[in-house]
Amino acid sequence: MKRSEINKALKELEAMCEKYCRKLPPFCHFTPEQWQDISHEYDEVRDCMLGWDITDYGMGDFDKIGFSLITIRNGNQHMKDKYPKVYAEKLLYLKEGQYSPNHFHWYKTEDIINCGGGNVLIKVYNSLPDEEIDYESDVTVHTDGRTYTVPAGSVIRLTPGESIHIQQYMYHDFNVEPGTGSVLLAEVSQCNDDNTDNRFNPPVGRFPAIEEDEPPYRLLCNEYPAAK
Repeated sequence: MKRSEINKALKELEAMCEKYCRKLPPFCHFTPEQWQDISHEYDEVRDCMLGWDITDYGMGDFDKIGFSLITIRNGNQHMKDKYPKVYAEKLLYLKEGQYSPNHFHWYKTEDIINCGGGNVLIKVYNSLPDEEIDYESDVTVHTDGRTYTVPAGSVIRLTPGESIHIQQYMYHDFNVEPGTGSVLLAEVSQCNDDNTDNRFNPPVGRFPAIEEDEPPYRLLCNEYPAAK
């Protein structure tokens, strides 16, 4: 992705948070220049990959496959003594026309919550013992206190205020219902590790290669300089 594309996406997510009254913590407002002088006081942000995140899944077509997100809080499975949080919280911005590919998580369970904007469509499948997609068995769905079953590959429609619980090994993808507009989502989950806990089917990447065509507006969560 071009840095200019990333900057544009971050500003759109920032505006979406403001529109739906989701105030961001101070570290989300640090400039790249400020990060050069930030001490070990903010190692939790570095070590737990808090802050801004963009993914195009390595496909190079962000407007069709990808989305923008902010990790607000998280622990670290590899540094449990230092960061004992067992939970995480994210905000996700999905534009109409964008798609998040099919995947499951081995470790974390999560709730995906529609905080405002359009309607999000989430397709669900179980997984087989070999971790492939189960195209046959019914899926048990938990949405806002309701438990029910749907056929494999059913699409769950979440309007603003609605949520779905995603269990471990449950395949899911999501996009925006056409004609309803961009959507701001929240994700509340167990401790998150995007480097090791995503099983995409078919396989895709996670973090984009960046072409530096302009200065960064904000540093991404995998770009922080080490503390001096």
